[in-house]
Amino acid sequence: MIRPYREGDAEDLWRLKRAFELELGTGTGDDGKAAAYREKLDDAYRERYLDWVDRCVSDDERCVQIAHGEETAAGYVFVLPDRLAHIWDAAVLNEIYVREPHRGTGLADDLLEAALSVARGQDLPLDRLVLDVDPDNERARGFYERRGFEVWGEMVARDL
Repeated sequence: MIRPYREGDAEDLWRLKRAFELELGTGTGDDGKAAAYREKLDDAYRERYLDWVDRCVSDDERCVQIAHGEETAAGYVFVLPDRLAHIWDAAVLNEIYVREPHRGTGLADDLLEAALSVARGQDLPLDRLVLDVDPDNERARGFYERRGFEVWGEMVARDL
């Protein structure tokens, strides 16, 4: 069952977000990347993240949606509200994550379809859904390519 995030889902969402971030830091970079992702996940980051979710959900309750398994939250999808669409001139798929036991079950497809539904309802500069995928994350890149996503620009970063 996929449904919009509710305030009572904060702990489930945080567990999923934490797993998402820790997986981003492993297997797709050096030890420094993994350490950076681990170190940021403190209580202050948790509070800021959940506040950000609340602000986005106040714009559109479907921005964050949670998939529940039989006993616990199995995954989530987070589409930025359309007031932020000018960041990339399109709808932005901020995060999508499925816990390991639920991968390969079609849940990721269901979450992606929920994201597409949100994006289709937004007032966008361009009718596109964009996201950032680590070039070293072959599994994720393959998932999106099989679902019709194509390369659309490129992101780079540097320390401040």
